[in-house]
Amino acid sequence: MHPAALVDKAVKLRLDIVAICDHNSSENVRYVMRAAEDKPLVVIPGMEIATSEEVHVLALLPSIDNLMGLQEIVYERLPGRNDEHVFGFQAVVNEKGEVEEINERLLIGATEIPIGELTEVIHSFGGLAVASHIDRESFSVINEGSGLDGLEISRALRIHEARRRYPELSHYPFLTSSDAHCLADIGAAATVMLLEAGTFEEVKMGVLHKEGRCIVG
Repeated sequence: MHPAALVDKAVKLRLDIVAICDHNSSENVRYVMRAAEDKPLVVIPGMEIATSEEVHVLALLPSIDNLMGLQEIVYERLPGRNDEHVFGFQAVVNEKGEVEEINERLLIGATEIPIGELTEVIHSFGGLAVASHIDRESFSVINEGSGLDGLEISRALRIHEARRRYPELSHYPFLTSSDAHCLADIGAAATVMLLEAGTFEEVKMGVLHKEGRCIVG
């Protein structure tokens, strides 16, 4: 899943936009964006953050600078140190496939940030806050007071099927994604959107259903 291989696979599958959302971490995003600079692929900076309730929330941001600002807050409230013998190495890899550094934080763990506070922080950076894989039994949540902008459906369940399963959540936008942890999973699911351009601003309007932009399905 190094940046160049990820970008090449996404381009091969003719994906227009991908969001890179590593767990509690953002260091690899910059290099994926670099790998995609001369390719027909838009990379949205993001992160999948584990709240204090151990709920996963996707943060989609308008720029790498906004993402790094969010990263500072996440790291300040992410306790623990990685055990490489248990969880493996956490490498930061550049667009050439070279290891830049090893992240020694416990990225698999949960932050000390409650979900309501986290969504406020994400919004303060101009981002979207989307609850991850709400159809899974673990690491998911549906909280009406949490300020979420949308709900992600795992690739095991399509959006139209989720609409039937969760009619009480019809007021939320539903998205789906591959949630890829290996190259073979890239493109396993995708959200189709009606947009005027491949930008974060357009994606945000699509999720929020503004000015004719929308999610199809």
